[in-house]
Parts: sequence; C-alpha cells; structure tokens
Amino acid sequence: MTMYNPAHPGAILRDQVIAPLGPTVSETAQRLNISSNTLSLILECKAAIDPQMAIRLEMLFGQSADLWIRMQASYDLWQARQEKGDFHITPYNNQPALSIH
Repeated sequence: MTMYNPAHPGAILRDQVIAPLGPTVSETAQRLNISSNTLSLILECKAAIDPQMAIRLEMLFGQSADLWIRMQASYDLWQARQEKGDFHITPYNNQPALSIH
C-alpha cells in the first residue's frame, strides 16, 4: 500500500524515538559515533538515513535497520513521484506489462 506523503524518517527519529528518551542531539550523536552536525541534518529532514546510519540506529535504539531503510525508501519514492512530470518519458504503446520474476 502506498502512503500519501510519508514522514521523513528523521522526523520520526526526532519526535518518536529521541524526544521521549530526553537526550540532547550531542549526546545521541556521541552514542552513534557521528558528528552532531550529521545527526542534526537527519533530524531536520535535510539528510537521508543511509544503510550505515540505519545499522547505528538499530544498535542504539533497537528498531531494525530494515525499518529505517524502508521508511527512507518510501519517503524518497514519494518525493520522486512528485517530480515525475519532469522526466519527459514517452511510454511504449500497446505493449503488455513485463512480468519480472
């Protein structure tokens, strides 16, 4: 099921994971072994959660890295679909959809 305008995973991390626990950005960044700036960019929804960051989050907070990656992929795909008019693609006509196995 496609979600309409899914939240950036950084916002979920900020509001539903870190905020209830109460640590500062600096404290959380230190535990993740990353810079405060890097974490701030994620929490401000200006940077993506990549696989390495997803694993760090899994190790610190317990949610699976797969969950973080799926949330990021859903967000990225929704954003890209909003821009698909800029792609200027001409589809093949009268061709059955290909089945991928």
